[in-house]
Amino acid sequence: MSDKSNKPTKLKARLPRGLADRGPAEIAATRQMVEAIRLVFERYGFEPVETPTIEYTDALGKFLPDQDRPNEGVFSFQDDDEQWLSLRYDLTAPLARYVAENFQNLALPYRSYRFGWVFRNEKPGPGRFRQFMQFDADTVGAPSMAADAEMCMLAADTMEALGIPRGSYLVKVNNRKVLDGAMDTLQIPAEKRLTTMRAVDKLDRLGIDGVKMLLGRGRKDESGDFTKGAELTDPQIAGIVDAISGVPKATGGTTAGDQELSEIAALVNAAGYSDRVRIDKTVVRGLEYYTGPVYEVELTFEIKDEKGRPVRFGSVGGGGRYDGLVSRFRGSQRSAG
Repeated sequence: MSDKSNKPTKLKARLPRGLADRGPAEIAATRQMVEAIRLVFERYGFEPVETPTIEYTDALGKFLPDQDRPNEGVFSFQDDDEQWLSLRYDLTAPLARYVAENFQNLALPYRSYRFGWVFRNEKPGPGRFRQFMQFDADTVGAPSMAADAEMCMLAADTMEALGIPRGSYLVKVNNRKVLDGAMDTLQIPAEKRLTTMRAVDKLDRLGIDGVKMLLGRGRKDESGDFTKGAELTDPQIAGIVDAISGVPKATGGTTAGDQELSEIAALVNAAGYSDRVRIDKTVVRGLEYYTGPVYEVELTFEIKDEKGRPVRFGSVGGGGRYDGLVSRFRGSQRSAG
C-alpha cells in the first residue's frame, strides 16, 4: 500500500471576491484618467498630499465599541501593542487626521487633493468592489457656500476633461440639513437616523419601493440576503418620502439647508454652470459625517450590457461639507470636499 501523506498539496489559484487583477491596458487608462483629473484640480488651486493606506481605526471613525473586532465596513487588525488599525475606506477621514496633526503649519483655507486605493469590507456585487481608486479634493476652513459651489463646478469640469460631453452628466446638489429638518419634524430617534439616511441614499439603485422597505422592516435582495431596515412608522416613512420628493410639508417650510442651496444655485448660475449643476432633494449620501451640502455626479447616458439590455452608470462621484470631521481632533473647522 502506498503512502500519500507526504504528497504536496496543490494550491488552487483563486482571486478573492470583490477584487480584480489589472492588465497593461487598464493601468494605462488609469494613468491617463489620473493625469486629466490632476490637471483640473491644480488649475483650481488644489495641491497634492499623500496619506498612508493604514490608519488607526478610531481616527477613521469606523469602529464598534460593543464588539471584539471593529471591522464593520473596514478591514481591521491589531498591531503588536494591541492598537486597532484599519485599511482606509475613503480619503476624507485620513485627511482630517492629517490636517489636525499638521494644523499649525497649514495656511487656511487649506486646499488639497489626493488619489489612491481605498478598501471596503462589504458584500461585493456588480460594479461594487472591495478595493477601488478614489480621487479627492477638499477645502478646509471655508465657511462660505462658495467653497461648495466651487466643488460642484470642479466636478463638472473634471467630467469634461475625462471626455464626458456636456449633457451626458449632471452634478446634483442637496443639503443634509433638509433631511435633518424632516427627521426632527417627524421625531425620528437618533439611533435610527443613520439607517434612515443610508436607506434614502439607495434611491437611485433600488427605487422608491426599495427605499420604503429599508425605511420599514427591511429588504431581501436577489441573493436572499436580508438587510434590516430603520423600522420607522408608516407616517414617518411617508414624511421621509415627501422630503426627498421636495414636498414642503415634510420639513415644515424653509430650512437653513434650503437657504444654503439657494446660495449655491445663485453662484453656479452666475458662473454659467446652471445646465450642469442642479438642486435635487433626492441626493443624501449615506456617510454620517456630512453636515451641510452634499453632491453627486451622475452619468445620464445609457449603454448596453452583454445581453443588449439598457444600463445606466448612475453616480460616479460625490462629496459634501463635513464641518465636524476635523473637530474630532481639535476645535471647529469647516470643510468641503
